[in-house]
Amino acid sequence: MPTQILTIARVTLIECLRQPVTFVLVVLCGFMQYLNTWQAGFSMGSTTGAEVSGDNKLLLDIGLSTVFVCGMLLAAFLATSAIAREIENKTILTIVSKPISRTAIVLGKYLGVSGAVLVAVLTMLLFLLMGIRHGVMSTAADKLDGPVLVFTFSAVTLSLLLAAASNYWYGWSFAQTALLAMLPAMFIAYGLVVFIGKDWNLQPLYHNEYLRNDIWWAQDKYIDRFPQQGFEGYPHRRIYETFKPQITVAAYSLTLAILVLCAIATAVSTRLGQIMTIVVCSGVFLFGLLSNHLLGRNAFVNTPVSQVMQVDFPDPRRTDLSGRGDTCTVQIKPDAQITPSVGDSIYWGPNPNGLGLATGAHRAFTGDPADDGDLFSENTAPNVIVTHIEGETLTIRNIGLRPARVARPPGIGDYVFLAPTRVNLVSATAWAVIPNMHFFWLIDAVSQNVPVPFGHVALITGYTATQTVAFLALGVLLFQRRDV
Repeated sequence: MPTQILTIARVTLIECLRQPVTFVLVVLCGFMQYLNTWQAGFSMGSTTGAEVSGDNKLLLDIGLSTVFVCGMLLAAFLATSAIAREIENKTILTIVSKPISRTAIVLGKYLGVSGAVLVAVLTMLLFLLMGIRHGVMSTAADKLDGPVLVFTFSAVTLSLLLAAASNYWYGWSFAQTALLAMLPAMFIAYGLVVFIGKDWNLQPLYHNEYLRNDIWWAQDKYIDRFPQQGFEGYPHRRIYETFKPQITVAAYSLTLAILVLCAIATAVSTRLGQIMTIVVCSGVFLFGLLSNHLLGRNAFVNTPVSQVMQVDFPDPRRTDLSGRGDTCTVQIKPDAQITPSVGDSIYWGPNPNGLGLATGAHRAFTGDPADDGDLFSENTAPNVIVTHIEGETLTIRNIGLRPARVARPPGIGDYVFLAPTRVNLVSATAWAVIPNMHFFWLIDAVSQNVPVPFGHVALITGYTATQTVAFLALGVLLFQRRDV
């Protein structure tokens, strides 16, 4: 069966690369990335220390959106041509009549379509990275980036000339040859501009920004681009010239989203034609972008009191708040939506909707928080309560015969709640099943200079694998009973 799947995938890959729509969408996306450097100069964005700043934030947003839409359309077109059109033309009977399972057909078609989409999307992303390196042309006085223009034009031109010559002399497919030549050519072109500056000077991959002391580091005030004498031992951060690690992570995440759309298009095309496949993929794409607003906000219901600004522990030996009688003081922001009272149960977590609370659900506290005897009596259930309030400072304590379950103590930035989070099973289930495109969209983290942790990238990868397997299983189920 693996040999059958790989054979079908190889044939499907070649067929998809030969489709004119693949070549047209790649060239169109590249041309739009070129135009984006002119039309994105009206955002009036402020300069920050992120990988993109000012108008380049809008350039990155528009550029990734362009790749996302083109990738979604390409997945729908190619999946339709690989399955639905073969069913309509009865050419799939050649495969079904042989001892090949329909599961192998669906999996092979998906791998072939995904391979072609990856070739196209990676080329589109290289065009985007070239545009980010060039930057936005905000005024007529802005200087063009010569290396970007020369190397990009050379890569595209050589790919087209090679494809034309191969088609003329050997009869090779023009679209397939152009795409397979353009990807490595653009990769080489991008590798060159990483080390060649706008003035055709050699530049390092990165430089360090040094700080005088930790206070300056916290305020994001830097002394100079290059270290001065005697500053080598101070804290610093690595600043990349052209290569952008966080943008690369965002591009990787976007590629995973398109692979999920490929699985959806493959499953839908086993039953529907080209038009309806595009409609369904577009609907899933748009609904996935709105799923947080339509479903996510109703899946977990809780109202935060405020956010934690500072945490102090009277006993430095007991800072996990997981033992009976452990105490800490929490200073919250003054703009509290709900005023806590002495004796209230208290919860905290990183999300404003109450998802992922660090404390379990507590029973209602009926004792006197000022009476230690009542706090530790056998009739007192495990709880974390407010024992004292002074302005915006809350004193909280873990009480009960057995200590309440606490995963971790409060942290700066955590949201504070007075009740456990309620779960809407219908909204939560729909929110989990429908692909959430916001999960793959990391533009906000890049533009706000918030590093994307490796754990989040691993979650995105696992989420992609789960969604892909689920939709391919649905596609196999739909194709099993399809009359071809």
